[in-house]
Amino acid sequence: MSEDRVRIDIADRVATVTMVRVDKHNALDEPMFRALHDATERLIADESVRAVVLRGEGKSFCSGLDVPSFYQEGAMPSDGLLEREPGQIANFAQRVATDWSAIPVPVIAALHGNVFGGGAQIALGADIRIAAPGTRMSIMEMKWGLIPDMGITQSLPRLVPVDVAKELTYTGRIVDGAEAKALGLVTRIEEDPHAAADALAREIASKSPDAVRRAKTLWEEAYVGGLSPADGLILETELQREIIMKPNQLAAVQAGFSGEPAQFADPTPSKVQTTAQAV
Repeated sequence: MSEDRVRIDIADRVATVTMVRVDKHNALDEPMFRALHDATERLIADESVRAVVLRGEGKSFCSGLDVPSFYQEGAMPSDGLLEREPGQIANFAQRVATDWSAIPVPVIAALHGNVFGGGAQIALGADIRIAAPGTRMSIMEMKWGLIPDMGITQSLPRLVPVDVAKELTYTGRIVDGAEAKALGLVTRIEEDPHAAADALAREIASKSPDAVRRAKTLWEEAYVGGLSPADGLILETELQREIIMKPNQLAAVQAGFSGEPAQFADPTPSKVQTTAQAV
């Protein structure tokens, strides 16, 4: 992974992923795309991590596509970003936004400054978004004569009505933190979103990793997978059967009665077939 683009710090089972292209407001050039892809790949495989914080260093979360870095004499040379690897439904660039949902633990995006274009789509790929009041957010691709194409069809409809999604896409207008919250683009507003995201991640990391991982699976399958009511109810049962009366669930019960912090073991793998596994 390119350390001059993305840094991963792990402490107390919380992974903090930081975009570090400060001079460009963490704009997305090809090395940034590849570094973010490497980060998600690493975290998907890391069973020790129980929550993830995604943030940008400097003045912004991510200002979107670094347009000059991709265009040379009117042509975009990096066609590889639009290619799909065998077995993947998303292309390489889309996975930089959509693979946060494939990480089996909750991902909390801490937003500040500019959250534009591809940066907004990366943020929308997180489970939870905490934004500073002065955050500036935009589905900005229309400014460059483009459409949003980093998984927007999978993330935005889960958060806002289609007419709101259309207006934001057609205009590319910038909304502040308060309007983003009112529209449903962010979960909540905090003066210090990084501290709030870290506190929330640590709270989540203190829960049973078996339960947290299956809770994420439940919601990802219900929303992204578009489960029918019957299939949703079946999935609840299958996931519950995997963890009820198992060591981590019993540790949670004991902690609930004693008031002492629970000591959880590493998560057990799920045998439930998910949409992502079926691809």
